Amino acid sequence: MFRRATRLLSRPALSTARSRFLSTDLPAAPASDSAFTDAWKKVVPNIDPPKTPIAFMKPRPPTPSSIPSKLTVNFVLPYASELSTKEVDMVIIPATTGHMGVLPGHVATIAELKPGVLSVHEGNDVTKYFISSGFAFVHANSYADIIAVEAVPLDQIDASLVQKGLAEFTQKLSSASTDLEKAEAQIGVEVHSALNSALSG
Repeated sequence: MFRRATRLLSRPALSTARSRFLSTDLPAAPASDSAFTDAWKKVVPNIDPPKTPIAFMKPRPPTPSSIPSKLTVNFVLPYASELSTKEVDMVIIPATTGHMGVLPGHVATIAELKPGVLSVHEGNDVTKYFISSGFAFVHANSYADIIAVEAVPLDQIDASLVQKGLAEFTQKLSSASTDLEKAEAQIGVEVHSALNSALSG
């Protein structure tokens, strides 16, 4: 029994296991599902089918043999595409584990996003967005797909409204009597605190 186990452990790993790709290396799904579209048109012929974030993304090319000079970014919301295959120098994303800088050649990563500032660096130009939450998918081929629930350019945020909202949610949190009220108020405080920090920093 021991010899048999030793033989099994000493076998070389299968080549297919070594060549298995990470899930982030798979090509993007087709932009539209023809079966769903046909079924939709039978039920609601006068309204276009709803779009999902994948509808705004194009299939990704294979991983290049050398690191490219630019990072290609797709930044999408449930209802719109902010950036589509935009070549930039770097993005800094507010991950739940901390701010993460993504450069060309970054290791394949999936990161959950928290309320904070997404910075897109293109030469000397830096565009900043405040995002509520979402996910970032960094691929080995120097593509990054950033999917946010809500986002707004930082220069469009009114600082006085942020201060007012923070005061209101802080008051609600201190006077909350149920767990639901506390949870809703806590979310409001966290988002407005992140907004306030983004504007002041």
